[in-house]
Amino acid sequence: MAVAAAGAAGPVFWRRLLGLLPGRPGLAALLGRLSDRLGRNRDRRRRRSPWLLLAPLLSPAVPQVTSPPCCLCPEGVHRFQWIRNLVPEFGVSSSHVRVLASPAEFFELMKGQIRVAKRRVVMASLYLGTGPLEQELVDCLESTLEKSLQAKFPSDLKVSILLDFTRGSRGRKNSRTMLLPLLQRFPEQVRVSLFHTPHLRGLLRLLIPERFNETIGLQHIKVYLFDNSVILSGANLSDSYFTNRQDRYVFLQDCAEIADFFTELVDAVGDVSLQLQGDDTVQVLDGMVHPYKGDRAEYCKAANKRVMDVINSARTRQQMLHAQTFHSNSLLTQEDAAAAGDRRPAPDTWIYPLIQMKPFEIQIDEIVTETLLTEAECGAKVYLTTGYFNLTQAYMDLVLGTRAEYQILLASPEVNGFFGAKGVAGAIPAAYVHIERQFYSEVCSLGQQERVQLQEYWRRGWTFHAKGQFTGTWRPRLRS
Repeated sequence: MAVAAAGAAGPVFWRRLLGLLPGRPGLAALLGRLSDRLGRNRDRRRRRSPWLLLAPLLSPAVPQVTSPPCCLCPEGVHRFQWIRNLVPEFGVSSSHVRVLASPAEFFELMKGQIRVAKRRVVMASLYLGTGPLEQELVDCLESTLEKSLQAKFPSDLKVSILLDFTRGSRGRKNSRTMLLPLLQRFPEQVRVSLFHTPHLRGLLRLLIPERFNETIGLQHIKVYLFDNSVILSGANLSDSYFTNRQDRYVFLQDCAEIADFFTELVDAVGDVSLQLQGDDTVQVLDGMVHPYKGDRAEYCKAANKRVMDVINSARTRQQMLHAQTFHSNSLLTQEDAAAAGDRRPAPDTWIYPLIQMKPFEIQIDEIVTETLLTEAECGAKVYLTTGYFNLTQAYMDLVLGTRAEYQILLASPEVNGFFGAKGVAGAIPAAYVHIERQFYSEVCSLGQQERVQLQEYWRRGWTFHAKGQFTGTWRPRLRS
């Protein structure tokens, strides 16, 4: 019902948005272009429908595996092993994987893990909020660092925090001011890096006001790491994500190789970011190109190399480990391994960290997602969930052009984080509903409403931020 009402008001909505922005011509022009694009999509819909059948043929081919499936190793029986040609492949036991159910569980687990950390705490997020719960988290870090100084032996504990520069600098009280006491008290143990997109520079950087400058580009990694345990999530370090904003959280316990990889990845992005100083200024590392004052092409090239070196070195390490584990002439039985002191359970779960940093020409997540959607055959089920429904044209064509069943879960307008906000931000939920209705109209015009189903999450007093993709019930297919 909400979909139909908001969708019918779509053109009116865009005109009202443009009318609210007399003093912001740049943003008005941006919204105008978006409005034109939506209009063109409507006009194009009738013409393109027959061509949707060709969508899988026009998409990227599945990257070829470097060797045929192996009957010795566990991943020889699954069809996702090609991903290890792009990123490192980590095998873990499912007994080390736990899916958290609630924001409160996520918050309490983070605090508990910080308290017992001995070697490293690594936290990457869009921003750190400024409320009492966020202060509780900072106090927990401070207490753990204080204990590390009081230990009998010199502590190796390091705390590394990666945030986005524009979001983390918003307002007088912000992420930076929340973390300054830690930097000032523990300068040798704490590092705070603030990623600044290379696209926000020059006059653009001077003219676009706070909040709106965040639309140019952001640091959006969400990983929380404590010694050898990792929480992968979409949640930010803010009070609503600790109380009443539903997100996803996967806890990987005692997975040293994965923890090492994410430590190196966050360090790499941190190295190409601005470093927060104890006086609230920022600096670049020696020898690093400045993200918005230096040459953009040179900066992006350096950043690409720094990040890809981490990905490729980890991929090489994991391939060597795989060969030693499954292809060595001296393979140990599980009993022999246990007798030798290796009590880790055999891996039955395979983890592939996908990276997307388009300014640095790193589009691994995009390649893998398009390939998975392309390969989704008749009989497969694909589950997609997002807090903000705005499929790219390529993803939309693949959803409409393949034969798999799709269940798409998205936020209802009332549980969108922008619902009820003042000014332009308050109109954002209606914009997403308009896009959703436009997409569903196309589903119906193609007679695919049984195959592609949309559902809206609603819970009184909560918001919804979960994002992810799951593909199941695959039919095996042999390739010649």
